[in-house]
Amino acid sequence: MSIIILLFALTVWGVVHSILASHFAKDMISLKLGSADYYRLAYNGFAGISFLPILYLMRTLPDQKVYEVPSPWNLAMYGGQLLAIIFLTIAFLQTDSLSFIGLRQLFEKEKSGDLVTRGLYRVVRHPLYTFSLLFIWLTSTMTQNSLTVYIGATLYILIGTVFEERKLLRDFGEAYAEYKRKVPMLIPGFVFGRK
Repeated sequence: MSIIILLFALTVWGVVHSILASHFAKDMISLKLGSADYYRLAYNGFAGISFLPILYLMRTLPDQKVYEVPSPWNLAMYGGQLLAIIFLTIAFLQTDSLSFIGLRQLFEKEKSGDLVTRGLYRVVRHPLYTFSLLFIWLTSTMTQNSLTVYIGATLYILIGTVFEERKLLRDFGEAYAEYKRKVPMLIPGFVFGRK
C-alpha cells in the first residue's frame, strides 16, 4: 500500500509541477496579474514545499529494507554522493543562479537567459539532473519507500528532460539544436544521449 500511495503522490506532484513549468501557465499568470516577475521564485518555492509531503510519506509509511551496502563499500558510495553534491553546486553556479532561483527577477525585469554551454555543460546538457540522480542512486541503504520515490523521481526527470529539451529548442533555436548534437543529455559518452 505504501508503494501505491507514494506513486500517487509523486504522480500528482509531477503533473502539477510540469503544468506550472510550462510557458502556458506562466503566460496565463502574466495575463491575470499583468506581470510574471515573481513567477520563477514562487514556482521554485511551491515545488520545494509541495515535495515535502512526499518526503514525509517516504519516512512515515510502513517500510522495509531492500538492501544495505556494507562497509567499506558504503564509504565509496558516500564519497560518490559528496562528489555529486560538489558537481551539483558547480553546475548551479555555472548558470545565472539568481535568475534560476527567481531572485534577480525581484530587482530587474525578467529577460531571456543565455544558453549555458561552458563548464560541466560542455560534458552533459543537464548536469543538475545528472548529479541529482547520481546522488540519490548512491544511497547505501535502500528501503522500499526510498526505492519507490527514487524510481518515480528518475522517471519524472527522464520524462521532464524531453519537455525541457522542446522548450530550450523553442527558446534558443538553432544554437540549442547545435549544442544538442554535440553534447549528451544526461550521461557523458552515452550514445543515445545525442541526436
